[in-house]
Amino acid sequence: MLKTQVRPARDLRNNYAEIMRSLEQHDHVIITNNGVGESVLINIEDYAAYEEFLHHRFIYNELQKSKDEVTDPNTPLVDAADVFDRVKKKIAGRGL
Repeated sequence: MLKTQVRPARDLRNNYAEIMRSLEQHDHVIITNNGVGESVLINIEDYAAYEEFLHHRFIYNELQKSKDEVTDPNTPLVDAADVFDRVKKKIAGRGL
């Protein structure tokens, strides 16, 4: 079961192994300095999952913006073939 612990910053030095065991259990650890929350430690796997979630959310939002633009009657649309032709010309002009 996921738990969140609140630990003072000095525990990073004095009780590092204990904190790492908590992270292995996928618990989250809030680090405080003078009683004020300063940072959060999470397991690297949890961090990777969080980054993936953020990436998916970003893509979803960008797709939603694109959908909104395409359905807006004031948005000028360009033929895809024309776009690719212009890209090919730019690439050819750079000698790539």
